[in-house]
Amino acid sequence: MKSLLERLRVRRLASTFTVLATLSAGILIGSVVAHGVKGQEKTVDSSDATPLKIPNPRDLSTTFTRIAKEVGPAVVNINSETLPKEHNRRGRMRQAPQQQGPDDNSPDDDQGPGQGNDQGGMQDFFNRFFGMGPQGPEQGGPDDGGGGGERESLGSGFIVDSRGYIITNNHVVDKADKIYVKLTTDPEGERGHPATVVGVDKDTDIAVIKINVDHPLPTVKMGNSDSAQVGDWVMAIGIPFNLSQTVTAGIVSAKNRTIDPTPAGQFQHFIQTDAAINPGNSGGPLINMAGEVIGVNTAIYTESGGYQGIGFAMPANTVISDYNDLIGPEHKVVRGSIGISFRPNLPPAVSRVYGFKNGVLISSVTPGQPADKAGLKTGDIITAIDGKTIKDGDELVNNISARKPGTSVSIGYLRNGKPMTTTVTIGDRTKVIEAGNVAGNQQGPGSGSGADASQSKLGITVRDLPQGAPADLHGVLVQTVKPGSFADSIQLPERGVIIAVNKQPVRNKADYNAIVSELKSGQDVVFEVVDPQHPHDGSNFFGGTLQ
Repeated sequence: MKSLLERLRVRRLASTFTVLATLSAGILIGSVVAHGVKGQEKTVDSSDATPLKIPNPRDLSTTFTRIAKEVGPAVVNINSETLPKEHNRRGRMRQAPQQQGPDDNSPDDDQGPGQGNDQGGMQDFFNRFFGMGPQGPEQGGPDDGGGGGERESLGSGFIVDSRGYIITNNHVVDKADKIYVKLTTDPEGERGHPATVVGVDKDTDIAVIKINVDHPLPTVKMGNSDSAQVGDWVMAIGIPFNLSQTVTAGIVSAKNRTIDPTPAGQFQHFIQTDAAINPGNSGGPLINMAGEVIGVNTAIYTESGGYQGIGFAMPANTVISDYNDLIGPEHKVVRGSIGISFRPNLPPAVSRVYGFKNGVLISSVTPGQPADKAGLKTGDIITAIDGKTIKDGDELVNNISARKPGTSVSIGYLRNGKPMTTTVTIGDRTKVIEAGNVAGNQQGPGSGSGADASQSKLGITVRDLPQGAPADLHGVLVQTVKPGSFADSIQLPERGVIIAVNKQPVRNKADYNAIVSELKSGQDVVFEVVDPQHPHDGSNFFGGTLQ
């Protein structure tokens, strides 16, 4: 059965032919009527015309040509099949696309739990490559309308070890029941070599697979992605839209690009390129002008499902680190964690009120985990690791996650403006997240009603926490936020619990009113807020300058 692409192509060409044929007939009839030239071409004497000759081949080789010849043999086509799950004999169960990465409500050493997630909207634009939809097409088998078919996904990869080890994207092989790798030397029409998964890392969307061969295979050269600069020429090689191997070229458009602001994307800092990449290129290499792989093509920004000039590749340095872990005895990537969460991109007012320019403001500490055991608390500001200044959350995550569990690190921090240090033993990130999920499964207080005197100044009404609230939860419950008010402008959430204003603890409504009564126009105001349904998931900070 022809693929959807083939059917569309046939229809398009057929339609074009019909239009061209009609136009040609009209032109011919018009010509005969106007000039009466039917059959005249037989009487034209063309003996004076000089026949054209095919010239001898010219070698116009460029750097692009050389690289395509060198790297092309090591780029492979990957076919993965997922057998359908059946509800009954009459139909198939089609599963919705799954997001990669940790749960959005998991604490981690980057963005903390409870952060808003608009990934559903983003996924309309950041489509994966191996298929036509967000996570690939669901093409039916011989019987497209019933059971017994298979869902096929197409992607690319590249050989890094002559014994058959291949790097690709995790989403190319995720949940696949069968994986086949087709080499450039395999006969046309064959599926290729069966492959097995060596290991995957969902956090970076990288997978290592292996095929068994009886001869050494061609390999790529890996490069140092840190050396790539914006404006450098790059090439992409892959198998888009189930076509044969395709080469495109462009430049490095940007570096360290983050496209997923949730915790699921905290280890995904991409190289952006305008080299044309399309569905099917996923997992293929991004190559510099030295013929070295500096990235793995992973995602595109698109409103059409195809190339729009913005593609993203996972940097080679990250890929190499993942690969070395995945081929190790445990076949998994182990990252360090200390069991805290924080909010990125805090308003400037928060930094001014808490008195820091560089550093990371802790919004929660997972009970019983390394940071908690070392004495770190919510509201502390991490400023240094082993004496090295920490500028922001990205630096903190990169530093901590690269360390092995069980090792120790000296952390410098500010508490109420006073510099302090503590020694923290690095934990296993996976285990720390699991512990945080357990600690976060506690319910908070319900809703209530009441008026608040701060409405005219801040635009909110609050009330004391209702009976039955957790004993260790203090503060006031936000009931309403007036549209266009100061609270609305800083996106203070309704139903949140304010536990501090400008670092001053709020135990009840009386505390809150006393603090608010002292606020003046032109002053920075910062609210520390927790989710009453998950009070142990950590704090959010909302702030701005009161007008």
